[in-house]
Amino acid sequence: MNESTIFKRIIDGEIPASIVYEDDQCLAFHDVAPQAPIHILVIPKKEIPSIDQIKSEDKELIGHLFLVIQTIAREQGLAEDGYRVICNCGENGGQTVFHLHYHLMGGCNLQWPSGSSAPKENC
Repeated sequence: MNESTIFKRIIDGEIPASIVYEDDQCLAFHDVAPQAPIHILVIPKKEIPSIDQIKSEDKELIGHLFLVIQTIAREQGLAEDGYRVICNCGENGGQTVFHLHYHLMGGCNLQWPSGSSAPKENC
């Protein structure tokens, strides 16, 4: 039997989260280790391990997730100045939780490449 990911346990209410959005298809909550002033994770309630396991039947769900990201970005005041959406895929891509998720990040001047040695006051 597979052990539930931390995100599945959050969906199931076993682990508390600072939820900013929820509907029947997805959940969005603040990251516990934020890398920007605003760092929200948006996850589908359907268990999909990574972007590489998305199937054609998931296309409406994926579109819905991006519309939710857009809505949250606007509600958080990020739309005017811009924001970043990141989806890591696989271990070499930096994925640490194997449940599809998108990082919505903003509230500062995000540097590229991500993790660059830019001064922290920029973000």
